[in-house]
Amino acid sequence: MKKVKIALHWQILIAIGLAVLFGIFFYDYAAPIKWIGDIFIRALKMIAIPIVVSSLITGVANLGDSKDLGRLSLKTLSFYIGTTAIAAVVGVFLVNLFKPGVGADLNLSESVTNLAVTETRFVDQIVAIVPDNVFGELSKGNLLPIIFFTIMFGFFLTKVPVKSKEVMTSFFQAIFDIIMKMTMFIVKFTPYGVFAIVANIIAEQQGDADKLYSIVGSLGLYTAVVWLACLVMGLVVLPSIVYGFTRYNPFKHINQMSVPLLTAFSTSSSGAALPLALNALQEKTGVSNKITSFVMPLGTTINMNGTALYEGITAIFIAQAYGIDLTITQQVLVIATSVLAAIGAAGVPMAGLVMMTIVLGVVGLPLEGIGLVLAVQQLCDMIRTSVNVYGNTAATVVIAHSEGEKLNL
Repeated sequence: MKKVKIALHWQILIAIGLAVLFGIFFYDYAAPIKWIGDIFIRALKMIAIPIVVSSLITGVANLGDSKDLGRLSLKTLSFYIGTTAIAAVVGVFLVNLFKPGVGADLNLSESVTNLAVTETRFVDQIVAIVPDNVFGELSKGNLLPIIFFTIMFGFFLTKVPVKSKEVMTSFFQAIFDIIMKMTMFIVKFTPYGVFAIVANIIAEQQGDADKLYSIVGSLGLYTAVVWLACLVMGLVVLPSIVYGFTRYNPFKHINQMSVPLLTAFSTSSSGAALPLALNALQEKTGVSNKITSFVMPLGTTINMNGTALYEGITAIFIAQAYGIDLTITQQVLVIATSVLAAIGAAGVPMAGLVMMTIVLGVVGLPLEGIGLVLAVQQLCDMIRTSVNVYGNTAATVVIAHSEGEKLNL
């Protein structure tokens, strides 16, 4: 009898469905299996930095001269900034259309004393891109300074004698190949990790009746607007951009990215989904290592379409809840700041909420308003992270096509 093999993305979907039921009906038993999800996340984070460093160095070294690097950098940054701005506009348009904050119950707000609010100035963020201790940044997992150093290392690798270049390129290519093998091993355990993570998320909501009432009450429309904006961005805007630039079927590409997208959805971490996305782009879509190793790690750090629209929606939602009428100029400022804050957000859970303090501060909104959305933070974080990851993979496809690569689409 022929053994039926269920595709991994279906295994993940089944795991999510079962986890929801488990979290609802057996929520007392969710905590004992939390360690499975913790190990899964730690395993993905374990390989994230090595894969970024090895892939970027080999990618930049394989680009050739500085003209190739400059051209690819310009394309990548243009795509990321452009789509992030579009996402922020989509979010602001929809929150003004549906006005979820009007009449919101402020008594549902929660304490924000435990939120790690960042007060870092924009100029300090720029300075921090240049690491003073690259090994310290590696230990902390700060991607932006790591990427800066890695790109410089890869670029100057092209300037050394041929023998040295070949030795170092082969060394980092070998590391990349090994890490990808490790990735494939970890991928096999994705359904189990996802089950434990989602079951605990649902169980925690079951244990707090106030949060459940908030979700189905005045925050329901806000959550629906965030999801609608993410769906518009992920199923309409980005696919249209992919088709417009490449004439490829964007939904075939989405299907190819199902495993990293579902992983991003369940873990709320674009960094955790990065190794899976790199593997899927190369193995399924057929994008070269040269393109994926440059575009994807950079996108995981600075391209946050879902985060940008979320921040725009949340800022105006808070203004509506407090009865503050923002002018057109202020809303344009919200869009601009959302783009900059999204670029500076890390690819980890809750990063968007932390960066929200910057957006609120620019237009003079009370930071306490963040407490309004904490009850549904996880619901919004899951969908917007998926959009972040898809935005990165969409950019990779568009840029690979512009570089003359023939893809499996």
